[in-house]
Amino acid sequence: MIYQGLRARKECQAVANTEQQSLVRRLPGLGRRAPRRREPWPWLKPGIFLGGLVPLVWMALRAGAGALSANPIAEIENELGLTALIFLLASLACTPAKRLLGWTWQMRVRRELGLFAFFYASLHFLAYLVLDQFFDWGAIVADIAQRPFITVGVVALVLMVPIAFTSTNAWVRRLGYLRWQRIHQVVYLAGALAVVHFIWRVKLDVSQPLLYAAIFASLIALRLAFWLRKRAAARPPVR
Repeated sequence: MIYQGLRARKECQAVANTEQQSLVRRLPGLGRRAPRRREPWPWLKPGIFLGGLVPLVWMALRAGAGALSANPIAEIENELGLTALIFLLASLACTPAKRLLGWTWQMRVRRELGLFAFFYASLHFLAYLVLDQFFDWGAIVADIAQRPFITVGVVALVLMVPIAFTSTNAWVRRLGYLRWQRIHQVVYLAGALAVVHFIWRVKLDVSQPLLYAAIFASLIALRLAFWLRKRAAARPPVR
């Protein structure tokens, strides 16, 4: 009796397994893992990376061919600084573009844009340190202390250091989003100082620095408008 009962139970289990397998075969996707969602535009980040190196490669090729101006050191410093400012403004434009135009692709490369801004700003300072001053620390300290445009430029670079250092998702988890966000809001001050550095650096025609200053001011004005609208929407209605 016991043997017959165990045999009948095994037969029922086998029938159940067969029916389950048949059901899995009839229903496509059942019993399989959900396919991993592919990231749209997988070429975007590699493209930003390669494109971000183009100004540096182009500058190196021109320097190697002797095609720079009569003052090559000043030209290298100016181009590196301008490239850093362009990348910084591009990173600041990502959120306004999302709010105004509904674009989302640029949010996936905002960190890369900001890191390229820091990269070129560091090269800008390194060119001043090595090519311009030849590691003359006394002259460098005197310049930082006595020449305001260098002072604000160095401060802007120093402010960008913790932003670049904490740009990974691991740091967001380690610091918590609110603390991480406060650190990265310093980029607005760094951007303002970078624009002032550019304006004070140019001695004659300030039309180009003022153009970039107007772009920066417009981006800050848009962010302020978004913040005020969000704050007004969060207020309880007045009865």
